[in-house]
Amino acid sequence: MDVMGRSTTPPSQGSKEPQPGIGSDFLQLDIGQAPPGGRTAWLADSLRSAIADGRLPVGTRLPASRVLAEELRVTRGVVTEAYRRLAESGQIAGRGRLGTVVVAAPAEPRGRIHTANGPAHPGDPHNLSGPAPAEHTHGLPGPAPGAPTRAASEPGHPLFGSAVREGVVDALRALSCRIDLSPGLPDLAAFPRTAWLRAERAVLAGVTPADFGYGDPRGAPALRRAVVGWLARNRGIRADPDEVVIVAGVAQAFALLGQLLRADGIRRVAVEDPGSLGARQQLEYSGHTVVPVPVDAGGLDVGALRASGAKAVLSTPAHQFPTGVVLDGERRRELLNWAAEGGVVIEDDYDAEHRYDRPPVPALRSLMSDGVCYAGSVSKLLAPALRVGWLLVPPDRLDAVVTAKRYADLGNGILTQLVLARLMDSGELERHLRHVRLRHRRRRDAMLRAVETHLPGARVHGAAAGLHLMVTFDETGTGIRDTDLAAAALARGVKAHPLSWHRICPGAPGLVLGYAAGAAHEIDEGIALIGEVLNEGLAVPA
Repeated sequence: MDVMGRSTTPPSQGSKEPQPGIGSDFLQLDIGQAPPGGRTAWLADSLRSAIADGRLPVGTRLPASRVLAEELRVTRGVVTEAYRRLAESGQIAGRGRLGTVVVAAPAEPRGRIHTANGPAHPGDPHNLSGPAPAEHTHGLPGPAPGAPTRAASEPGHPLFGSAVREGVVDALRALSCRIDLSPGLPDLAAFPRTAWLRAERAVLAGVTPADFGYGDPRGAPALRRAVVGWLARNRGIRADPDEVVIVAGVAQAFALLGQLLRADGIRRVAVEDPGSLGARQQLEYSGHTVVPVPVDAGGLDVGALRASGAKAVLSTPAHQFPTGVVLDGERRRELLNWAAEGGVVIEDDYDAEHRYDRPPVPALRSLMSDGVCYAGSVSKLLAPALRVGWLLVPPDRLDAVVTAKRYADLGNGILTQLVLARLMDSGELERHLRHVRLRHRRRRDAMLRAVETHLPGARVHGAAAGLHLMVTFDETGTGIRDTDLAAAALARGVKAHPLSWHRICPGAPGLVLGYAAGAAHEIDEGIALIGEVLNEGLAVPA
């Protein structure tokens, strides 16, 4: 005993019982506050909260796992697992001799959700994109630990109204949330920082002053050559570097193609239904009328495309969004025949690199260069923030695309292009793909297990590839409206897309759930919370 009457005898190795008075000066952590069997989760949550509220700002070095374990009188595995969870969510990272460092902080503390409204009128349904000033930010508190969850009958979130509003995807993306199951993001915590920095140093050591001037609007020759090699190795496409136009992501590719189609007098563009809401709204913003064409187990219904009378179609043949189906061989032949007769196919090579349980599928562009406009990017492979993609068009449209790109922005930033080219040429990008494919597959498996456990009535689609799952519910059996389900899930701290956002014509309710960007325990918790909403009997209002 010491002079204060406290025991000085250490607990036995591996003891799992809380020790009175045991704690750490670091954040005043008291292991006695951890629930039985939940020490790892408690520690991870404590650190996450400290990062969120500013007690651990970016750049802070965390204690070594051995030191913190000794102070808390827990096994080292408790600390290393807590650190691993935060590393997977991108909040901390190992920095060699610097130890484990805080590298990112969420916008709001855990358990709080905010809507981003326009600066002028918070109630305006059209002000749904862009950050809001503090006076127009309305917090929806998440449930406290152990508190009853929000009832399903409470009012829904304004984002999930009966009409799908312009900018709704961006508005949902801007919300802070505990668990993000939105589709469209890779594992951002796996970004190859070391390889990128190494390539960046090599590029800066080799560039000339002339390289910092205005470049070719088509893109840096080095990147166009690297893209040609990448497409040949990974997508079966044979092209010349002069045929490649570097763009600011697939979104800009759609914008440039929209200008071409309007110049050709094409105002009606067919889209897959269900299909990407963002892509559909991009075409509508460009002044086109979108025409829905149904998707079934074989992919795009080419017979329905012919019957629609549309002269252009946007398709995701390698991994259809959101169903995940692959355009089958017969439909491919039909679609290419339609293109040969004068139709224009815009091929969005969405998620093509991410496959787990099926063989690779060649791009349409590899089978036909005339009639197919091919768009791809590194957004789902590295990070959307890079804003780098590529566009290949038929030869008779190339000059028009280059002109449109020149007047849009004079070309992409040169340094990012040169770094990416080096990663492609060195094989680092393929190594990164192999690495994240394993991580994504593990998280896919975690979501499949969670859906089986917590959503036993759901039907899963598109599990063989991609970064998301589509789940549907029996329309007659549940009586739910997926927008109400998404709103109730958001009230509990979980973001997901209602399937109806991505539909034009009516169909079974469902959710589109991304799994690549979240840790396995977050995926399970998020699906469990969605299951709670369903179990409470969320009903369609009369």
